Amino acid sequence: MSAVKISQPPSSATFCSLRGSVLTLAIVTFLSFSYLSLKSIHSPSLLSSPSAEPTLGTVQPSVPQVTDDADADNVAKVSVSGDESGNEEDDVYHLPKVFRLNYEEMEKRFKVYIYPDGDPNTYYQTPRKLTGKYASEGYFFQNLRESNFVTEDPDRADLFFIPISCHKMRGKGISYENMTIIIQKYVEGLISKYPYWNRTLGADHFFVTCHDVGVRATEGLPLLVKNSIRVVCSPSYDVGFIPHKDVALPQVLQPFALPAGGNDVENRTMLGFWAGHRNSKIRVILARVWENDTELDISNNRINRATGHLVYQKKFYRTKFCICPGGSQVNSARIADSIHYGCVPVILSNYYDLPFNDVLNWHKFSVILKEKDVYQLKQILKNITQEEFVTLHNNLVKIQKHFQWNSPPIKHDTFHMVMYELWLRHHVIKY
Repeated sequence: MSAVKISQPPSSATFCSLRGSVLTLAIVTFLSFSYLSLKSIHSPSLLSSPSAEPTLGTVQPSVPQVTDDADADNVAKVSVSGDESGNEEDDVYHLPKVFRLNYEEMEKRFKVYIYPDGDPNTYYQTPRKLTGKYASEGYFFQNLRESNFVTEDPDRADLFFIPISCHKMRGKGISYENMTIIIQKYVEGLISKYPYWNRTLGADHFFVTCHDVGVRATEGLPLLVKNSIRVVCSPSYDVGFIPHKDVALPQVLQPFALPAGGNDVENRTMLGFWAGHRNSKIRVILARVWENDTELDISNNRINRATGHLVYQKKFYRTKFCICPGGSQVNSARIADSIHYGCVPVILSNYYDLPFNDVLNWHKFSVILKEKDVYQLKQILKNITQEEFVTLHNNLVKIQKHFQWNSPPIKHDTFHMVMYELWLRHHVIKY
């Protein structure tokens, strides 16, 4: 019989060789990953591409900074560098792609129910007028009914509109005290008649008022102020306005007397302009400090019509920077005027939640200052280079469409921007 060959176990030398090979491979792999990790830290192209869409963590371009130092030589300049993505239309938005996607979704899905209660011949349902400095309230009332956002089925509604017009009440001579009583009775009537308010305690309800008296009058019903969405023209952080809940309504004085300005920087030879009533502390200081200046055209009162036809409006065409100090409230129709006529607005009003601020990057088309900067105003504006001014001006032209009311409303106009702000706030739990 042939002998059976019994296999021998591997020698210790072979085993040690195999274990050494595995260890060597592990060390090489570790060193390779370490090298690639270090390289990615120092190479931005490995982290993101130039065309990458911005996210919530995206660092925004630097914003205008104003030094507290009274020394004019130390006043900081405004940074208005463009978006590195190369898309010029995106420069004026915080998150342009997010805005576009949300806007499209809003147009498809957003529905609002208008309470039918209230006589249109008194204070409800319809606007008082579409002209004057409170025209924004009237346009919203009218535009909403002209739009596709309205539903007659409350079960399909995302939000509920309380159609009471403080502007109408003011026009009929109703006192502030009586306005408060009328609003309180109307809202309490809706609460007792319908089940919708009680499902959210009013969190999915909103009302619109541009008149500053309207803001005060609604304070008679605490739940209206605390829970519902207030769409107001005087959105100041220090008088109860809640920016993540309420909406800043642009105060647009329409119709505009002259066509829109823009792409006309060669005609803008005056550094700054303001004319108006001294109905606030900041306006008094502005007029006192700069009224006689040769580079800033500052008038203590409104320009008399006797001086010529539309002299006030024409000055917007010839000016680089239009000063917009707060009046009796933080807001001013002068901001929308400046935007329309292509004059870069200089916001000189503390604690103003600027319209569409969570969508538009105001630092890209305006100059935002604290009220205490009024004493350095001229030097701040002179420190803005011509190139920076041109960038601000060109960006301003891009957002003019957002500060224009139309009837019927058109895509991306003021009405649609307000509706977009409401759309961002419509997610609530209904009990």
